[in-house]
Amino acid sequence: MNRRELREHIFRMLFRREFFHAEAEFEEQVRMYLEELEPLGEKDRTYMQEKTDAVYRLVPELDGKLDEVAKGWKTGRMGKVDLTVLRLALYEMRYEESVPEKVAINEAVEIARKYGGDDSPSFVNGILAKLVTEQ
Repeated sequence: MNRRELREHIFRMLFRREFFHAEAEFEEQVRMYLEELEPLGEKDRTYMQEKTDAVYRLVPELDGKLDEVAKGWKTGRMGKVDLTVLRLALYEMRYEESVPEKVAINEAVEIARKYGGDDSPSFVNGILAKLVTEQ
């Protein structure tokens, strides 16, 4: 599976988090999602599981950073797709040295275009651009 496909699957798993607030429910959803992807190589399964878990654990920190730059659009007001895309992209920008910021932004915009509303790509791009200029 290529990086774009992996990223999209991670987005889908993280999106499910918005509907299951108990950690055990979320973990079960991730497990079921990964089972649906069979046959899935162990390397890809491990990568997706670990990255999903890492982003999930950092949601409070990621949301805090997003709240700092999203004037008038705090995370509580954002659409679930946009918020999930932003969390994943911000995680990649801050914690994955192997992912250049431009790539993280471009991939986030593409996911927003595919799963979000008409304004999602520009909204996601704008928030992530603010994050880059603040660093």
